[in-house]
Amino acid sequence: MVLSSMTGFARSHGASGPYTFEWELKSVNAKGFDLRLRLPQGWDELEAVAKKRAGEMLSRGTVYANFNVKRADALSTVRINEDVLAAVVRVASSLAGRIDAVAPSIDGLLAIKGVIEVVEPERNEEEDKAASAAAAAAFDEALKNLVAMRRREGESLGQILSQRMDEMEALAKKAEAAPGRKPEAVKARLAEQIAALLDTSDRFDSDRLNQEALLIAAKADIREELDRIVSHIGQVREIIGKGGAVGRRLDFLAQEFNREVNTTCAKSNDVELTNTGLEMKNVVEQFREQVQNLE
Repeated sequence: MVLSSMTGFARSHGASGPYTFEWELKSVNAKGFDLRLRLPQGWDELEAVAKKRAGEMLSRGTVYANFNVKRADALSTVRINEDVLAAVVRVASSLAGRIDAVAPSIDGLLAIKGVIEVVEPERNEEEDKAASAAAAAAFDEALKNLVAMRRREGESLGQILSQRMDEMEALAKKAEAAPGRKPEAVKARLAEQIAALLDTSDRFDSDRLNQEALLIAAKADIREELDRIVSHIGQVREIIGKGGAVGRRLDFLAQEFNREVNTTCAKSNDVELTNTGLEMKNVVEQFREQVQNLE
């Protein structure tokens, strides 16, 4: 399986009988999956079909689906409601003898609600049924195109994430080789400080200070953190290789990376190692940002 991004765009067109239609699908990042449909009046039955198909093919992301339809013979006709017009004229005539007012004009009569009726063309049940099936097929086509685009984007993201892991591995090796992180180096620096203190006073217990120095050196060791970082790198590479909907798992590992790198920086008592840790933090943040786009 390949990786998939949560962002993508797709269109499809179709026609059936007097109808022509277009689907436009756009997906963006989200914690879960949500399909938001915009359907014209009279096409509500497409909602259930679209949600079922999208749920089968996508697991994360918010998908906005707009459906536009036109009917070739959809020319509305205008007619006069003779009964309503006659009733209005009768009322106007009866009022003419009782009040002093100007006789109603034609445009005034036509402006009265109900006098003019707009008649929509009659719909054919068989044509509508065929058009609905064709529209569902067009949605399926747009959905497949969206999935294909998300996978192409996911492939690119996979390559970027692999590059970030290569960088993390190189930085872990650099931290491993940093002379200042070795217990001997830590002990030597502490010994110098102890010697300076002993030179200024004879009240210090040199044996006790030596023990404290060894304890501090042990606490400053980042062996465990580096081992976990290397383990996380291996897990990320394995997950990327398997593919599929792995965004949540990689996001969890991004948090674990951040925790180990923060501890490494906190334990560092060497400028070179601190700088290496800061470089790691930058790579982890880049990794986390890209992972947010994965399904």
